[in-house]
Amino acid sequence: MTIRTRFAPSPTGMLHIGGVRTALFSWLYAKGRQGDFILRVEDTDRERSTDEATQVILDGMEWLGLAADEGPFYQTRRMDRYREVLAQFVRDGHAYHCYCTKEELAEMRSKQEAAKQKPRYDGTCRNRTQPREGVDPVIRFKNPLDGSVVVEDVIHGNVEFQNTELDDLIIARSDGTPTYNFCVVVDDMDMKITHVIRGDDHLNNTPRQINMLKALGAVLPVYGHVPMILGADGAKLSKRHGAVSVLQYREEGFLPVALLNYLVRLGWSHGDQEVFSLEEMQALFDIKDVNKSASAFNPDKLLWLNQQHIMRATPESLVPHLKFQLAALGIDVIDDAKLAAVAKAQQERAKTLKEMAQNSTFFFVEIKTYDEKAAKKNLTAESAPVLRSVHAKLSALSAWTAAAIHDAVNEVATTSSIGLGKVAQPIRVAVSGTSVSPPIDVTLEVLGRETTLSRIDRAIAVAGAA
Repeated sequence: MTIRTRFAPSPTGMLHIGGVRTALFSWLYAKGRQGDFILRVEDTDRERSTDEATQVILDGMEWLGLAADEGPFYQTRRMDRYREVLAQFVRDGHAYHCYCTKEELAEMRSKQEAAKQKPRYDGTCRNRTQPREGVDPVIRFKNPLDGSVVVEDVIHGNVEFQNTELDDLIIARSDGTPTYNFCVVVDDMDMKITHVIRGDDHLNNTPRQINMLKALGAVLPVYGHVPMILGADGAKLSKRHGAVSVLQYREEGFLPVALLNYLVRLGWSHGDQEVFSLEEMQALFDIKDVNKSASAFNPDKLLWLNQQHIMRATPESLVPHLKFQLAALGIDVIDDAKLAAVAKAQQERAKTLKEMAQNSTFFFVEIKTYDEKAAKKNLTAESAPVLRSVHAKLSALSAWTAAAIHDAVNEVATTSSIGLGKVAQPIRVAVSGTSVSPPIDVTLEVLGRETTLSRIDRAIAVAGAA
């Protein structure tokens, strides 16, 4: 049997980390077993669904690298199939037309609440054979009246629901449009989904869906309902905790693999290991190992993991992310080799790619001003002759390499009888505008001979005028 999982978001809001974790678990479970991962957009709620939200889902999944083997499928393009199954349900006696009006349903509910009963549809039209003039009916699924449904959940264990607690669900509105729970059933059956991995807020929908699948004679999928993610304060995750569009993490300079690594560890573990590559996640993840208790979102842990992945990445793999961040600063770079060199120089000290980009602008654009404090301390009358000596040594180099630059700077420090820092810091301020940069030999190598000498020239003039 080929494992087939699906991620089925509704485009009624932004794709946030709760949805991404569900997608990740589904993707990992399929990919780790040579299965198929299907992307399905559940867009039947036309009033709340937007094209913008749909595009965010597609862009977010692409950025994360969670490629679908099939899809995206859109429910709004499957209406003919839903109508076909609705007609089949009615014909086979598994569904019926309900002519109760909103007023009658409200009165029914009011009487039940007054009698301390659970509000539910009482089956008034369950055996009705004649239409009612002037009323456009809904279609209700004829739920079994006795027995129970056992959801065999791989995370929560067996969860039993009594059919007497499940009323006859509306599966098509009075205008003929099918409802969410019905569309899901048809889709999962048609797409041969073997494992449904979704949030545990859907657990109460599952017994109704199982009864409909049984009515269709379909093979039941395996269910795994993933616990929710909470804020650090134990409250439901909200925007103040980090429940923002997944693409905001791209804007903030997080690596996709770091975000996925963080999310996979919310409810799942493998020994004491904290940092996982995507390949390791695929090989090790099993939905059966997911904890059934809720997990808390910790932004500090996410930031730490991001730093770990930046440090461990190849510089070349950081290039597209650094390029994106620089573009956001108005700096367009086409030299991937230089970008890789900058990433290599900066990756030991950057927590995010946004921070790396902000600290690397001097590699790509001319510095217009110096940090006032750094210039006052390092571009002085005393440093001017040191910078002139550095300029002379660097100008004479036959090979512009970090090793050669290192030797030249050391030689100036030795002949000037001053510490290396007294030489390196004025150079650093001269070429970067600040007192912070990667090691000076690496910095100058990446900057290049012409830019380095030009900036030192300008700094000499500033220092000489101090």
